[in-house]
Amino acid sequence: MKGLVDNVISLGENPRDLITRVLKDGAKRMLAQAIEAEVQEYLSDVNRDEVKVSRNGKAPTRKIQTGLGPIEIERQKLRKKAGKAVRPFESKILPRYLRKTKSLEELVPWLYLKGISTSDMSAALEPLLGRDLKGFSASTVVGLKSKWAEEYKAWNLSDINDEIIYCWADGVYFDIRLGDDQRQCILVIIGATAKGEKKLLGIEAGYRESKLSWTSLLAKLRDRGLTKPPQLAIGDGAMGFWAALDEIYPTTTHQRCWVHRTANVLDILPKSLQPKAKSMIHDIYQAESRAEADKAFKRFEETFEAKYPKAVAKLIDTREKTMAFYDFPAEHWSHIRSTNPIESMFSTVRLRTRKTKGCGSVTATITMVFKLACCAEKRWRKLNGSKLMADIIDARFRFVDGIKEEVCVDQAQASYTK
Repeated sequence: MKGLVDNVISLGENPRDLITRVLKDGAKRMLAQAIEAEVQEYLSDVNRDEVKVSRNGKAPTRKIQTGLGPIEIERQKLRKKAGKAVRPFESKILPRYLRKTKSLEELVPWLYLKGISTSDMSAALEPLLGRDLKGFSASTVVGLKSKWAEEYKAWNLSDINDEIIYCWADGVYFDIRLGDDQRQCILVIIGATAKGEKKLLGIEAGYRESKLSWTSLLAKLRDRGLTKPPQLAIGDGAMGFWAALDEIYPTTTHQRCWVHRTANVLDILPKSLQPKAKSMIHDIYQAESRAEADKAFKRFEETFEAKYPKAVAKLIDTREKTMAFYDFPAEHWSHIRSTNPIESMFSTVRLRTRKTKGCGSVTATITMVFKLACCAEKRWRKLNGSKLMADIIDARFRFVDGIKEEVCVDQAQASYTK
C-alpha cells in the first residue's frame, strides 16, 4: 500500500483519485479471495467423491463495471482428469455472463426515469464510472424500455392474492407528443393489504377518467383476484370512478379526498380569503370527532354563505362522503383522508415529463409510470396502526370516531349473515 501511495504522489495524482484507486484495488483483492474460496470449496466437494479435478491455469480476465469503475477479475480454469461425471464449477459471486453489478443495472433506469435522455446517458455516467465505459449506450436504454414494457404486460396479468382493505384511486394527465389525444390520462389504483402494506394494484390508460375507463380497470382487478370488495376507497371528485366503483364493488365505502376538495373550494374564493378558508377547512377534517367536525362545518357555512354560497355548496354537497374516515381507526386517518399516496408518486413522474417536454407515446407513458411506481413501492412504509387492519373486517368490532368498540352478539351475527 505504501508503494502505491508513493507512486501516486510521485505522479502528482489527485488525492481523490488516490482514494478511488485504493478502493478499487482493495475491492479487486477481496473479490479474488472470495472467488478463490469458492474454488477451494468446489474442489474439496468433488474430489471427496473420487473425482479428479485440478487447476488448469487462468482464464482470460473479465472486466466488470462497478460503482468504483471497471475492475478486472481473473478466473480460475479447472480440468477434470478422471472419475465419474461431475457438475461444472459455477461461481455464485461472478456468474458467467455478469458484466455489470446489480447497483449499476438499477442506476441506468433510475437516471433515465429522473430525466436523463438516452443520448446523454454516457456523459452522465462518465464522472461516476470513468471514461472506459461500456454497455451504457443509448441503445441500452432503448432495450431497457422494451424490457419494461414486457414487465408491465406480465404484471398486468398477475394474480392479486392479498386481501385489500383500503384503495386509493386517481387519474393524472400527461402531455403525449405522439397520438391523437395529446392529454392522456393514466389511471392508478394503490391498495393497503390486511397487513397494512401498500401495494400497487392497477395502472392503465383511460379516456378522461370516464366511467367506462374506470370500470375496465376495476373489472380487471376483480378478474385478477380482487373479488372481495375493499372496505374503503379514497379518490377525488371524478364521478366516473365512483360510478364504476358502485358497479363493481357496490359495498365499498366512499371517502372523498380532502386535499382535492380543499383546492376546489379555495378556487372559488378570492385569494385574500383563501388562507382563512383553508384554516377553517383544516379544522373540519382534523377534528377529533364527527360532532366537532359538524361544528367546524357550521362555522365555515356561517362565515362564507352570505357572499360565497358556491364555495359553501362545494364543501357541503359531499359532506358525508368526506367524513367516512371517522368510521375507521384514528391511527389510519392521516392515510385515508386524501389520495396523497398516489400524488407523491406522480410528482416523480411529472419531473421526468417536464424535463423531456412530454412523453413520446401512450405506451411509453404507461411504462414509465409503472417503473417509477415499482421503484416507489419499495420505499412505501406500512400504515400507522397496521395491527388494526384485521379489526376492520372483524364483525365483532366497529369504529366510532376512530375508537374501536365491541359490537353486541346479535349485531355481529346480522352483519356476518349480511
